[in-house]
Amino acid sequence: MQTKAYAAQSPTDLFGPYEIERRAPGARDVAIEVLYCGVCHSDLHTARSEWPGTRYPCVPGHEIVGRVTAVGADVAKFRVGDVAAVGCMVDSCRHCPSCDDGLEQYCQHGFTATYNGNVFGGGENTFGGYSASIVVDERFVLRVSHPEADLPAVAPLLCAGITTWSPLRRWGAGPGKKVGIVGIGGLGHMGVKLSHALGAHTVAFTTSPGKIDAAKALGADEVVVSKHPDEMAAHAGSFDFILNTVAVSHDLDPFVALLKRDGTMTLVGVPATPHLSPNVGGLIFGRRSIAGSLIGGIPETQEMLDFCAERGVVADVEMIAMQEIDKAYGRMVKSDVKYRFVIDVDTLRNAA
Repeated sequence: MQTKAYAAQSPTDLFGPYEIERRAPGARDVAIEVLYCGVCHSDLHTARSEWPGTRYPCVPGHEIVGRVTAVGADVAKFRVGDVAAVGCMVDSCRHCPSCDDGLEQYCQHGFTATYNGNVFGGGENTFGGYSASIVVDERFVLRVSHPEADLPAVAPLLCAGITTWSPLRRWGAGPGKKVGIVGIGGLGHMGVKLSHALGAHTVAFTTSPGKIDAAKALGADEVVVSKHPDEMAAHAGSFDFILNTVAVSHDLDPFVALLKRDGTMTLVGVPATPHLSPNVGGLIFGRRSIAGSLIGGIPETQEMLDFCAERGVVADVEMIAMQEIDKAYGRMVKSDVKYRFVIDVDTLRNAA
């Protein structure tokens, strides 16, 4: 079926209206009218071909919240009218060890990305949530139980939320633990909120003294200006876990020094150029670790959404019309958003 979308036709073109073909729902498919779509920095990197492998036309968007309009005969978890969500994946091989463990993001054959990804078993490009509708296999559709008024702010949970939730859970953030969140942007602001909601003593790190009050409003118990050596030294050897969300190359050693023995710093930001090589001594003399983490699997994404609904956790968002996406990208480059843009997809659906 023909569906309205917004697409980039090349790395230098502005976005514009485009029609895509969505498949008719199969036996296990869920058809969703897209209501809101978060704008992730990955969208910008892909649309502008700042990461290799972009195929055009490119229709980004992997933070999708919408309403179910049709279900296949074998669908058990969703009914027409339900609120549902789609994140960064729409398929995987489903039979490798990672898929069997519900960690489809580490599929050994490569998961199918919601946009700019090969359809499994074929070469067709996938198109994301900058569109009026999407059809996804039930296995990769999430239930949403937040109130209707919160739905725009739920959308970023499908990437920014799960990208921070997965490592926080994997490394045991919770009561009695001291957790650091490095960076207060789209990812970092969710890291602070989730760490606080999990009950950890949460310390936010920023290079900007002007963000101290904002970080505390998000739930940080303390805020450290990381370019002030005395503030950093006051926390030496005291953190159980640090989640580093910064996507710009920087020196990791000052943060490694803040970890307890057996502490871990996990990286979720992907810089354009590599970080400086860390000092091995800082690792071996404290049995400390530097790790990485990628989004989250479908079971843990559902767990995160349910937890956030119970606790009233959502992202801080600014709503935009679909036609404002290029302007939004320009502001994202300048970090001029607190903390996530979300597209009201009715502005696409109702456009002349």
